[in-house]
Amino acid sequence: MRKSHPLRRIVLVTAASVSGVVLLLSLKPASDPTSAAAGAAPQQTAGAQASTQGGTQPAGATTGTVTGDATQTQYGVVQVRLTVAGGKITHAQAVQAPRGGLSDQKTAKAVPKLNQEAVAAQSARIDAVSGATYTSNGYKKSLQSALDRMKSAGSAGSSGSAGASGTAGSSGSSGSSGSSRSSGSSGSSGAAQARTVTGKVAQTQYGPVQVRITVSGGRIAQASAVQAPKGGLSDQKTAMAVPKLNQEAVAAGSATIDTVSGATYTSTGYKQSLQSALDQAGG
Repeated sequence: MRKSHPLRRIVLVTAASVSGVVLLLSLKPASDPTSAAAGAAPQQTAGAQASTQGGTQPAGATTGTVTGDATQTQYGVVQVRLTVAGGKITHAQAVQAPRGGLSDQKTAKAVPKLNQEAVAAQSARIDAVSGATYTSNGYKKSLQSALDRMKSAGSAGSSGSAGASGTAGSSGSSGSSGSSRSSGSSGSSGAAQARTVTGKVAQTQYGPVQVRITVSGGRIAQASAVQAPKGGLSDQKTAMAVPKLNQEAVAAGSATIDTVSGATYTSTGYKQSLQSALDQAGG
């Protein structure tokens, strides 16, 4: 009995092992569908997440460029153009800004900071640059109008160029005489589009004068001097005369405006260039 006992134990263990293997083999096919189903679930979840992420961008979000209104300040016109992608501001620039004399320094100091803040804030709630309050306020007003157009274009589903054509190019391109472009105001169906026209350069005893106007509905909506006498006493006379001449041009709707006392040559050149701009605009 003692000799047969180990042999019997070996037989029983072997039989149990074989039974276990058979049981495992019989269960394997049944577990495959469960395993496949478990593997499919994460794939479906990942797909759902991808769909959700792709849907976060609102339909019709603006992509392209949007140009704000030209805003008149005490020292000149400020106008902002935005580059937009997926409804977000990716780039901002001032296509018009005060020029001449001290304004050149203030513009060079303020505009780059304002551009950066506009992109960072994604709104017109930006700080004014110290020492350039008028330029900063004009920038924010034009920026807000550009943002309004961007939102309007997004809600309307236009994914391209709401207000894209804008007004005349960058502030430094004083030689673009006679160029007319539509300002692309969105939302005013049937209304006459605004155009920006630059008059011919008028040479004066103290330097060239060149006037740019924005015409809307047959009237002058904005006026600015893209060139004016600079240097020495001319800086003071230009700073004194040009804002008044701009205001009078808009008020009169013509080149029949008064000469500014103490700035006769600048006033005369301004009126000549203004008249040529009106001629080009058909006014």
